[in-house]
Amino acid sequence: MSHPSASSVPLEWGALRRPRGTVLDNLREMVHEQFEYHELLLTIARRDMLLRYKQTVMGFGWAIFMPVLNTIIFSVIFMRVAPIDTGMPYPVFAFAGLLPWNFFASSLRFSVTSLTGNVALVTKVYFPRELFPFSAVLVSLVDFAVAFSVLIAMMVYYHMGVTWAALFLPVVLLVQVMFTAGIALLLSMANLFYRDVKYLFEIVLSLWMFATSVVYPIDRVGGRLAAVLKLNPMTPIIDGYRAVLLRGTLPDAHAFGYATAVSALVLCVGWFAFHRSEFRFAENI
Repeated sequence: MSHPSASSVPLEWGALRRPRGTVLDNLREMVHEQFEYHELLLTIARRDMLLRYKQTVMGFGWAIFMPVLNTIIFSVIFMRVAPIDTGMPYPVFAFAGLLPWNFFASSLRFSVTSLTGNVALVTKVYFPRELFPFSAVLVSLVDFAVAFSVLIAMMVYYHMGVTWAALFLPVVLLVQVMFTAGIALLLSMANLFYRDVKYLFEIVLSLWMFATSVVYPIDRVGGRLAAVLKLNPMTPIIDGYRAVLLRGTLPDAHAFGYATAVSALVLCVGWFAFHRSEFRFAENI
């Protein structure tokens, strides 16, 4: 199927795509479009990946360098300055948390400006605009896969074997991808309507990291604060990685089930809100 070119589609194209029909009709259209435009998604992701590492010396090395550097910094803090017991070597504990967190943070950083950074395409050619935030998630997933090799090397160094529980790893990754994609859709849309979102986002992301079990066990926090922090779905997700890879057990059923339900809800709400607002994107560029 040939898609319309930029020169053949009027600027008012977005206004003609106002969602109609029932919720189920919209859901069918959303899913159908992802299959129809899957090649375009891969093309955009390939372009974004080339742009991300264009004119850099390290290239994919940056995907490894940042989590390794942060692991060294936090290892000094939590092994020398304020030691904590994690039940395993702290460096591998920290890296196993920083790896999925960097995937999450990187996806959101690139998705928040994914619409405003592609003005010509958003205003002229029709295709599902969610391909832009989805592309940001896909490119960050490639970085995640590259940096994952370091975690494997660390597990070998610390003599930490893999058990049958590692078979559950794709499920943990899928839940994180759902949650990340849902937040990415909401952020990219919000930044299109309110440009100060990208500045507030960095503050929220920094606070969010320390409210998540990234570099310390969240169960060390007590009182009401602990109850609030447990509402954060990223903690069960990151703990899920540690459980299946480092501890050789399945994730906590209650906590991970909660994270899965929240992730599915965030993706559905974010995607549907994005789809329903898509016809207004061109006029807000």
